Amino acid sequence: MRNRISREKKTIEEMIKLYCNKNHGTKKGNLCYKCELLLDYTHLRIDKCPFLPDKPTCKNCTIHCYTKNYKEDIKKVMKYSGPRMMKTFPILTIHHLIDGILDKKRIENFNQRTQGNKK
Repeated sequence: MRNRISREKKTIEEMIKLYCNKNHGTKKGNLCYKCELLLDYTHLRIDKCPFLPDKPTCKNCTIHCYTKNYKEDIKKVMKYSGPRMMKTFPILTIHHLIDGILDKKRIENFNQRTQGNKK
């Protein structure tokens, strides 16, 4: 599980870098201040996810925990970077797609765990 969460953080980091380099004119691999804040925020949200240890990908999450401003920013990043990830980072992209397929089971596990706590 820890490896999957680390991989998810790496995936979002690379997506933000792709976006920032193209849209904010930063040099390859670097981030502007605003994108650095967004990356820090995404990592914080992942670390604080109530679904842990069965965290789904954000796309399939039922909570959507980002604040309005960050939510708008991350949507722009994903819209731009998503289609470019397979060419740039194929292994991360394939893992992310597989994680998305397995999300239904993760959400079921979370629901069973939380239902058990309510009894």
